Amino acid sequence: MKLRNLSTLQLALGVSIAVHAVLLTVRFVDPQAIERAFRDTPLEVILINARGQAAPDQALAIAQARMAGGGEADGGRATSPLPSSQLSDSGDTLEEEAQKRVQHLHKQQTMLLAQVRRQLAALPVPDPKQSQTNPEQAAQEEKRRLLLKRLAEIERRIKHDSQKPRKRYIGPSTREEAYAVYYDRLRRAIEDKGTENFPSAGGKKLYGELTMAVTVDQQGRVVSTEVIQSSGITLLDRRAEAIARSAAPFGRFTQTMRDQADQIELHSRFTFSRNDTLETRISAP
Repeated sequence: MKLRNLSTLQLALGVSIAVHAVLLTVRFVDPQAIERAFRDTPLEVILINARGQAAPDQALAIAQARMAGGGEADGGRATSPLPSSQLSDSGDTLEEEAQKRVQHLHKQQTMLLAQVRRQLAALPVPDPKQSQTNPEQAAQEEKRRLLLKRLAEIERRIKHDSQKPRKRYIGPSTREEAYAVYYDRLRRAIEDKGTENFPSAGGKKLYGELTMAVTVDQQGRVVSTEVIQSSGITLLDRRAEAIARSAAPFGRFTQTMRDQADQIELHSRFTFSRNDTLETRISAP
């Protein structure tokens, strides 16, 4: 039977039957089951340092090259070149590492300073009787001039670094009792001052949240304030800085704190809530 001899109804029935046949071949799967399968079976991507000719029968991971085994597979494999997230450093550990790096740089500067001084001392004393046009003496004097210039730069850098205040950053992971007690005193003073002088404009209270960096010196005075994340209300940001400054001084550092730092810097979240109180909580830089 030719298609032109078929009626419109017959053509419609044929198309309908074909569409239903295709739909019956489609397999529907629960989307939650798929999501659960991906969640329960995470994808592993590893780095390998070799390439094999044969492909593995059953791959256990994805890598930048194929390899059909090797190494001590029974002992397990690292799925990342980075350390385990469970072993990630806390804020205190990172700070200690930063302090070690600074000490290492200072040590390098001191060693470089001593090296330049030794090189200067090793140069022969210029003989005024010799002509200034002597090539050897001219080269020595040029070397002396460059070493003196470098020596001055190193000494200037060391002097500049030594004049910088030692600053310690207080974060959520801080555990030292001295800093915890001091921060609690600082927090209470700022919250009391903010609640007592709750910001307003035109007779209406200003509500919002912002993050501020506050730097305090050994006498407990506010050295600087900086809004890191604005509340979106410029007036509220300025009032928050004024509150932090007016709440000082917070008291002298303890001896332990003075031995470690000349200043402390903390990042704190300021929340001017609907119950007309100021709440602060320390946050990560």
